Amino acid sequence: MPATFQSKPYGKKSALDPLAAKVKKRPFILFGLPFIAIIVGGSFGLSQLTQTRYDHRDMRHRKVAKEEALGMDQNRRKLSLQEEYWRLQAKTEEDWDQVRIDRPEGVE
Repeated sequence: MPATFQSKPYGKKSALDPLAAKVKKRPFILFGLPFIAIIVGGSFGLSQLTQTRYDHRDMRHRKVAKEEALGMDQNRRKLSLQEEYWRLQAKTEEDWDQVRIDRPEGVE
């Protein structure tokens, strides 16, 4: 008895063929929707990362500010404008010498 071959259509039919036909008709589903999802998701992700960065920097600066404030309060000297005025007046004009410097080349 000779062997017979069954006739099979080219390609197999699957359960996703109706979905594939819809995607071919509307390429936005395949290309546009994932693109927009990545853009929106990336925006939210970057905003969270940026906020974390600024929170960390702010916390670090607060620690330094507290340490500086504690150090300044211990050795603080009262400032009086009248005392500063008298201190500057006490400096004499004889504490300095007038020194002539050489002129730059090309200047008379």
